[in-house]
Amino acid sequence: MHPDFQTLIVGAGFSGIGAAIGLDAAGMNGYQIVEAGEGVGGTWFWNTYPGIAVDIPSFAYQFSFEQSSQWSRTYAHGHELRAYAEHCATKYGLWSRIRFNTKVIGAAFDEENDLWRIDLDPGGSVTARFLINASGVLTIPNLPDIDGVDSFAGITLHTARWDHGQDLAGKRVAIIGTGASAVQVIPEIAPIVKHLTVFQRTPIWCFPKADVPLSTAAHVAMRVPGGKALQRLISQAYVELTFPLAAHYFTVNPMARHMDDIGKAILRKQVRDPVVRDKLTPRYAVGCKRPGFHNTYLSTFNRDNVRLVTTPIDKITGGGVATSDGESHDADVLILATGFKVLDADNIPTYPVRGVGGQSLAGFWDENRLQAYEGVSVPGFPNMFTVFGPYGFVGSSYFALIEAQTRHIVRCLKQARRKSATRVEVSQQANDRFFAEMMRKRHRQIFWQDTCRLANSYYFDKHGDVALRPATTLEAYWRSRRFPLDDYRFTTTAPSGTAG
Repeated sequence: MHPDFQTLIVGAGFSGIGAAIGLDAAGMNGYQIVEAGEGVGGTWFWNTYPGIAVDIPSFAYQFSFEQSSQWSRTYAHGHELRAYAEHCATKYGLWSRIRFNTKVIGAAFDEENDLWRIDLDPGGSVTARFLINASGVLTIPNLPDIDGVDSFAGITLHTARWDHGQDLAGKRVAIIGTGASAVQVIPEIAPIVKHLTVFQRTPIWCFPKADVPLSTAAHVAMRVPGGKALQRLISQAYVELTFPLAAHYFTVNPMARHMDDIGKAILRKQVRDPVVRDKLTPRYAVGCKRPGFHNTYLSTFNRDNVRLVTTPIDKITGGGVATSDGESHDADVLILATGFKVLDADNIPTYPVRGVGGQSLAGFWDENRLQAYEGVSVPGFPNMFTVFGPYGFVGSSYFALIEAQTRHIVRCLKQARRKSATRVEVSQQANDRFFAEMMRKRHRQIFWQDTCRLANSYYFDKHGDVALRPATTLEAYWRSRRFPLDDYRFTTTAPSGTAG
């Protein structure tokens, strides 16, 4: 059977854009991208809350083969990242191959014909020989499990779906959460609201960042041969030092053990009230959960109109938030800065998947723990590849890892084309070997030290695992080009069709 498309890519964020560009470069242009939104950019299309910006230097947050000279700041704001996505879609001719406002609601593998049947809303279903899941992990908003959250009579906003038609000026605002999104929102809205109550369950380490407008000289340097590459190299080295090397090699990295002292010194400098400062001081080591990077988040709590509440929330009422001590905190606006479902089995991917024998991917992970060979493939789910599957992300720039995992996928598809194979499936043995390696190496990560017991980090899934790859970006990059192709089985059982 001839499928409708040789490859279907789910998601037009940077993962989907990178995968599409990689397929085109390999001469495999028989693909379509399906995107739930009406524009490209993924996270940067959906997230538009006040103050949104990238939290690693812009120079590292871009494709190595498409480096922009248009960044306005060292840490680009959200609208610039969306513009960069649109630029990439235009330059590489992707617009005509993206089906917008279309949500994938399910995918099932047809064993008889070696293809995927994908259900769409709207649009019925399509077939594809290969399925690349690029729906990302920062996709599905996480709603707090708090009694009465739907009963609030005022305005409710989630940072992942901001309504810019709502004016917060002069309002009493309650915000639940102090994660990465809240770190950016809180300093932005505090000066304009009447009163801001911040409900914190677990404090976050927050570090300043060298966020400055780029000078004319910096822009000139980006246009000099090798200038952009040098800036990217320096930025990538900084990112590597501050997370992959610090978190994954904690037990052998002396530098990582002094980050707590630096964080506490910053707190002493920026927060005047010792009681508030103590509440903002994490009881876990830097790196146990995602830190924040902002120059004014901590000092915002010095404002008279900002109150930090650490008493547990009892329920949401029609007029505000009630805490377990019996106090009621009145509010006109409720902001849910509660992030995303990240390592939930029903989030990667964001739709139900059934493989060989009708096996559910979410069920496989529930039973066997989150795992994927090199973060890309799962046995029993042929012809399906995931960008940023379990153990695919090391914590550095998404772009370096998008390129690595796209290279992995393209290598498989090229081999399938050479062999005229219609089915590509990682072997159980190769998957087990990789997962055992991840388990063997994780003891050196910070997550498994006693200092992380109180972190309450979303890095940990329900099995108690942290599906972050204990490796450097260079290792992940190298292995995407050197993994044994024999770890996959390439077979032909369908009547027709190849990987071209």
